[in-house]
Amino acid sequence: MYFPQFLVGMFAASFTVAIWAEIETGSIWKALGWAILALIILQVGYIGLVLGQIFNRGPKGAVADLASANSTRPLRDELGKVRQGWNRARPR
Repeated sequence: MYFPQFLVGMFAASFTVAIWAEIETGSIWKALGWAILALIILQVGYIGLVLGQIFNRGPKGAVADLASANSTRPLRDELGKVRQGWNRARPR
């Protein structure tokens, strides 16, 4: 999720909470308090989501093992063989 999308959603949600709280309580100050509380809860949740994605990447060694098991020889080796063949074919 991109941060600008998160900000738009966060402000839309807090605005909705503020309208709901103002309708229910009739107080603008309580509505403002609920909106700020919603902003804080959403921000803590976003930070938790980001930290969860950072720490749950998995073992780094497994990716390297998988890549080495399925990898082919580098192109440089193939190019070297082709050059050697060309050098042998040309008379000196």
